[in-house]
Amino acid sequence: MKTNKLITFLLTLSLVLALTSGRKHTTIFIIGDSTAAEKKNPATNPERGWGMMLQGFFDDDVLVDNHAVNGRSSKSFLDEGRWQQVLDKIKPGDYVFIQFGHNDEKPDPARHTTPGTTFDTNLTRYVNETRQHGGIPVLFSCVARRNFYHEVDSTIDDESLRNGRYIDDQVNSDTLVDTHGAYKDVPRQLASKLHVPFVDANKITRDLEQSLGVVASRNLHMWFKPGENPNIPQGRRDNTHYNIYGARVVAGLLADAIGRTIKPLGKHVVHYDAVVSTAGRGAYMTLSDAVAAFQGAKKSTIYVLDGRWTVKKHDLKFRKLKIVCYPGAEVSVQ
Repeated sequence: MKTNKLITFLLTLSLVLALTSGRKHTTIFIIGDSTAAEKKNPATNPERGWGMMLQGFFDDDVLVDNHAVNGRSSKSFLDEGRWQQVLDKIKPGDYVFIQFGHNDEKPDPARHTTPGTTFDTNLTRYVNETRQHGGIPVLFSCVARRNFYHEVDSTIDDESLRNGRYIDDQVNSDTLVDTHGAYKDVPRQLASKLHVPFVDANKITRDLEQSLGVVASRNLHMWFKPGENPNIPQGRRDNTHYNIYGARVVAGLLADAIGRTIKPLGKHVVHYDAVVSTAGRGAYMTLSDAVAAFQGAKKSTIYVLDGRWTVKKHDLKFRKLKIVCYPGAEVSVQ
């Protein structure tokens, strides 16, 4: 009788708990700048990088190891020894996603590179050394900035945007204006020359920003009016960095592009209705918040990336929720 009840319950609840011991993952390493990076204090900081959200779009056969760091260029990432840390971890069959450009454009000599010479040289080094360690390099173009203004101030450092206050938007174009120039083109050219998979993140995000238009595209970014976000009381106008929603949207689009470009990874791409992560790698920090969000929904699936949680059987049945756990996450039902 107990067995029959359990089977009946599992028709409405599928709780997948994978064991971590001895499990072999294909690892995706990400190297890049703040647009992809992990962010500190996710409970109070709404900024996210697309790489921070990428794990939520891959099943438990893939591990995303994100080494992208705020403010880094293809040069400074090398000079600071960050690339060596990744090289030491690569095993045959792993992937390295390479995306730079935003900070290579800056005049700062510690970060600046030039398309056609030093930028190309650095990206080529990442590709060749990844291959030497048995890994599979993948080149990405830099994501687009939200810029609907013809006069771009190239002296402004993206990192300084976090210290600014909200001011009215500068707009004199209804079409997104490119800010990257040749920096967005070099990865495509090198990918063809070096026979490397290429993901055109610039086109994907440019099309996204343009499709949303001048006003709605703000919702992707760290764009808050005074009082709109309690953690940023003075507000902020940041057209470079993504908020939680924006990073999830971009990560989902890039995951699909990755799946189309790299067939072995395509079978591991997943899209769930919600992702829970205490580290801020999903739309929800707690399972209870995710469950509560699906009041009245028909059927939904929640992907739990980390943490140990307890959920009421009634809530799951009532909301017709399915829970899938990434290895290491635990959910018990009461």
